[in-house]
Amino acid sequence: MTDIPRIKGVLSPVVTPFKADLAPDPERFVRQCRWLLSQNVGLAVFGTNSEANSLSVEEKIDLLDRLAGAGLDSARMMPGTGCCALPDSVRLTAHAMKLGCGGVLMLPPFYYKGVSDDGLFRSFAEVIERVGDTRLRVYLYHIPPVAQVPITLGLVERLLAAYPAQIAGMKDSGGDWSNTKSFLDAFAKAGFDVFAGSESFLLQNMRHGGAGCISATANVHSGPIAHLYDTWRAADADAQQARLDVIRGVFQKFPMIPALKVAIAHYGADPGWTTVRPPLVAFTPGQAHALVAELDQQRFAMPGLAAR
Repeated sequence: MTDIPRIKGVLSPVVTPFKADLAPDPERFVRQCRWLLSQNVGLAVFGTNSEANSLSVEEKIDLLDRLAGAGLDSARMMPGTGCCALPDSVRLTAHAMKLGCGGVLMLPPFYYKGVSDDGLFRSFAEVIERVGDTRLRVYLYHIPPVAQVPITLGLVERLLAAYPAQIAGMKDSGGDWSNTKSFLDAFAKAGFDVFAGSESFLLQNMRHGGAGCISATANVHSGPIAHLYDTWRAADADAQQARLDVIRGVFQKFPMIPALKVAIAHYGADPGWTTVRPPLVAFTPGQAHALVAELDQQRFAMPGLAAR
């Protein structure tokens, strides 16, 4: 089997559309993913903003199959496959490899708190060993505000020593640039790819040897974020970053997942996008109006979305 190209750049933790009965909507999902690829953004499906932990393993496998069946480039996909149950992580990861995905984004098993690095090492190692695919590229997912189970420098060092070909990088969603920089300083020169968890850190990440970002707002502000990645050495890079920060700031005033869905519904002229799965709650008309009003004031746009 041929090697899968290494993933770099900007990826979106793609929001998952649901039908009125709360079943996933594969047609909308495929259309959205195709639009994101057209904006030069890769697909980190089943990330935090995908409502991933509200989806069953079977639903995730079906959605991955729909993307592959629609002819979307699997090499530009980094599905989230880290689950609390080891067999679920193995099954999802193996299926991603079967489809030729460029990598997998793997949460630590997050239900138990205060677990040791020894336990986390065994968890990741078991997935790698049981999948047994030399093409596997694992990107560790550090998101302590949500998972409350951190990825440490010592754990990465140990995993890289044991599985240098499989441990490809990480996403740091801790919101602390000094932590991201510590991983870049320790491992970037060894080929360990560090993705910032927000475009707010994209320019700093690139200037320190990072691989890009995997960001919630890449769902909606896709083209401009990807453009900064492509042109981060340009004279106007700081101005680009400042503009990205303004739009990010608008979305951060609201609950992120329903806000992203409202933006897609409004600028894509598709109101069916606003549905979320419990325990999340959809926006009221007032909340939706407030978000769109602020975005319009900033001359925000999602070009090409309504024409899909």
